[in-house]
Amino acid sequence: MSLPSLVVLDGYTLNPGDLSWAPLEALAACTIHDRTPTEEIVTRGAKAELLLTNKTPLSAATLAQLPALRYIGVLATGYNIIDVAAARARGVTVCNVPTYGTRSVAQHVFALLLELTQHVGLHAATVREGRWARSADFSYWDTPLIELEGLTLGLIGAGRIGQTVADLGRAFGMRVQFATRAGGAAELAHVLRTSDVVSLHCPLTDATRNLINADSLRLLKPGAFLINTSRGPLIDEPALAAALNAGQLAGAALDVLATEPPPAAHPLYTARNCLITPHLAWATTAARTRLMHVATENVRAFLTGAPVNVVN
Repeated sequence: MSLPSLVVLDGYTLNPGDLSWAPLEALAACTIHDRTPTEEIVTRGAKAELLLTNKTPLSAATLAQLPALRYIGVLATGYNIIDVAAARARGVTVCNVPTYGTRSVAQHVFALLLELTQHVGLHAATVREGRWARSADFSYWDTPLIELEGLTLGLIGAGRIGQTVADLGRAFGMRVQFATRAGGAAELAHVLRTSDVVSLHCPLTDATRNLINADSLRLLKPGAFLINTSRGPLIDEPALAAALNAGQLAGAALDVLATEPPPAAHPLYTARNCLITPHLAWATTAARTRLMHVATENVRAFLTGAPVNVVN
């Protein structure tokens, strides 16, 4: 019996060469593309029974042109790039990988926070530039160094990643509080007003788009830090740039932006005390290995007639 046809639309970020596709290739006849421009999706997927995508969008119009398609596997947790209602209407199963990156993303939150408070990278760069060798003193620092113990960590969202970040915060001696959908606007406002660090861990929905905007930024303490490793459009980015430059908050660290890759003239590039990393919180070798394994097992489960991690 011939294997089903499977096309990976954008496999490079998951596997730039250090992982193996072999377990997936044992299940299906695979064609693996590093990247797929939007205009080539239909051509590449025309005969595919199974498609795997990370960030390549699959709209209702695109799905209508893929008559052989039975399955979409998302190489990520978020699946907003797929019209899941249209897929359901066409009888196409959509599965994601929900938990592979929890520890890695939580770890990155603290990598960003420690850089905001301890400025390790900044000071290491001055040593490489020779400043310590030229120093009249045995020690120097260019910025205030902030201890985390006793600070209040406000988490917007209490899912797996939010809870893991909370555990790490407590290990540093931080007080932890949450704002959740159930708590509503009053709880959110309280967390924004009273937290020294605010970290976003909520999904992107119509209700959370631009959740952090000019009005909510005015609630933050002048010494507060904002961290986003969730979804870029949770933040009104021009409003954040203006708030940082006006000193309404002490700093921000972002691993996600509303448009990725971002434009060359993005307003946050030049904003005061703003750190940006290129959406890599999820990308530790351990997390990508788990992602590859679960994505493969999702395909295996579908092919045996018992799909798991179905989102539509």
